[in-house]
Amino acid sequence: MAIAQQPQQIWFFTGSQDLYGEETLRQVDEQSRAVVAQLSGGITAPVEIVWKSLLKNSDSIRRALKDATADDNCIGVITWMHTFSPAKMWIAGLEALGKPLLHLHTQAGQSLPWSTIDMDFMNLNQAAHGDREYAHMVTRIGVPRKIVVGHPTDADVHRRVNDWCLATIGWRTAQHLKLARFGDNMRYVAVTDGDKVAAQMQFGMSVEALGVNTLADGVQAVSDAEGEALAKDYEAQYEVVPELCAGGTRHESLVYGARIEIALRRILEDGGYTAFTSNFEDLGNLRQLPGLAVQRLMADGYGFAGEGDWKTAALLRIIKSMTPAGGGSSFMEDYTYHFGPGRQKILGAHMLEVCPSITDATPRLEIHPLGIGGKEDPVRLVFTAKPAPGRVVCMADLGDRIRIISNEITIVEPDETLPKLPVARAVWEPKPSLAEAAEAWMLAGGSHHTVLTNAVSLETLEDFARIARTEHVIIDEETKMRQFRRELQWAAAYYRLAERI
Repeated sequence: MAIAQQPQQIWFFTGSQDLYGEETLRQVDEQSRAVVAQLSGGITAPVEIVWKSLLKNSDSIRRALKDATADDNCIGVITWMHTFSPAKMWIAGLEALGKPLLHLHTQAGQSLPWSTIDMDFMNLNQAAHGDREYAHMVTRIGVPRKIVVGHPTDADVHRRVNDWCLATIGWRTAQHLKLARFGDNMRYVAVTDGDKVAAQMQFGMSVEALGVNTLADGVQAVSDAEGEALAKDYEAQYEVVPELCAGGTRHESLVYGARIEIALRRILEDGGYTAFTSNFEDLGNLRQLPGLAVQRLMADGYGFAGEGDWKTAALLRIIKSMTPAGGGSSFMEDYTYHFGPGRQKILGAHMLEVCPSITDATPRLEIHPLGIGGKEDPVRLVFTAKPAPGRVVCMADLGDRIRIISNEITIVEPDETLPKLPVARAVWEPKPSLAEAAEAWMLAGGSHHTVLTNAVSLETLEDFARIARTEHVIIDEETKMRQFRRELQWAAAYYRLAERI
């Protein structure tokens, strides 16, 4: 069952002032409502853009932005200065605003009526300088925001606003995220560790430790009848190998895998957790490393990462919440390279836990030995990610700050079939090339665990990082190593010394 979402609203505020008179303000009111309707018509993110009353003085602005901050259903604010709205009126409100901000720089009419323009038209349509007055104050106060310029019927305006709406959903997700950590992180591994207090201060996420035997005890409490019922569902949904089917020689292993899923769901739902981790070094009384259960929970929107990697698990949950309908995202790990012949590629996988949302094929449900962990053979879904443009993303704790790193990629078919690789996997070509992308990733301190997405846009990631006041290092087709090194050095100084905008 997918994670339920609360109502999500974006509040739209239009700035003006009392100077213009009743008739002009009536037209401003009507036109701002029309702009909201035009904008809403192109937004596919699961949000409602809600028109709010005109803001004409300091008190109304302060109250409106404080109300937006306090309302749990409001996840972001769009502002537009239809006429001239003296920016000192906005100081108290902007300083009180605690929700993501988008500044829409637009006007009611797309084209100028050249032959009929008079001073009445000019007095009504003043966004060209009204928005600049307002933007000056937003910059001076230092409120992070996105600026989108264009008419509210333009496809590019719709796309950019929609990307930001998805980012506000990601931010709301981060602010309310609870992560269950079954066991500790893998011993001696650096990138799976990090400062949980700093992460909660910056993103809002709460990382909570649960003993692995909490899960083992939960599995023990699940009856075989419940496991059998879920195993029957598996046989209807997947291509299940005969030995795991009812009556097969390994069917009991499938039933145990189903009991793990049932127990995991109960613990996560009862605790309000939307992300979790496990660790093959710490399995307690579990008979199998959770594989199938993890894959199915990720497909339902839960965040996950192996080896106790709570940052990647949280990032996956955030990215899943920002994923447009029909898109996919998964926990991933860079495993091995193809240096040639032909185009260079990365083969990514994990021991078991790759999300089936990144394939359009029917996964095959199999059972195979696992050379680590010292437990019974675990069940898992096996498939190959579908070809698509995408990106891999990680969250790295650098000690003084958290850095998000993303690499633009193209997910491709493997050069040959992989008949002896019994795990789900993805093959991709990183940009600008494997050599440059890998060098840049390592220079930036990127981890070997990532989130792979075939749907969340680079602009949405940029918007999310800006909202979170977090550094975002981008590796793409434009990356040049000499310049990239300089940018990392500049960023180090900036994030230690500068005000963030």
